[in-house]
Amino acid sequence: MSSLRPALLALLFALTLAACATAPPDGVRPVTSFDINRYLGQWYEIARLDHSFERGMSDVNATYQLQGDGSVKVINRGYDTQRQAWKEAVGRAVFIGDSNTASLKVSFFGPFYGGYHVIALDQQNYRWSLVAGPDRDYLWILARDRTLPAEVREQLLAQAQALGFATDKLIWVEHKRNDTN
Repeated sequence: MSSLRPALLALLFALTLAACATAPPDGVRPVTSFDINRYLGQWYEIARLDHSFERGMSDVNATYQLQGDGSVKVINRGYDTQRQAWKEAVGRAVFIGDSNTASLKVSFFGPFYGGYHVIALDQQNYRWSLVAGPDRDYLWILARDRTLPAEVREQLLAQAQALGFATDKLIWVEHKRNDTN
């Protein structure tokens, strides 16, 4: 029994870490009155905070497709400027709680999930969104078009900055390629 105790504690610790990796950052609230059906389709990445899995990528977009089990298929695609080749990652997202709250967990690597929280959204037309990860090191500005009106960009930057995100470190993604292979 005593040899089981350390294993059980390790499992509880791992589960706690996994839960923390999906919750939104402290003080950041996901959008409510969210409609996943309106969010589906293709979004262009306008800006992002740097992280290894998108480093050096241009022309990044994400496509969201509803699956029969209620999960969302996530297809992230971008052009690796160093290798001069397209890269694609396919994942699965599920709502953390109520499907009217834009708080999901997404996995591209088996049982490991990270948070995906829409924290600002054009709720009238679903043309742009601001997305946070599980902490303030992850932030994306997404839009249905390859560009974003300056006034919307400034509004999103101000909101992200007020929430403690390092907006001065955002990478503004170029969208110049027309090929899709």
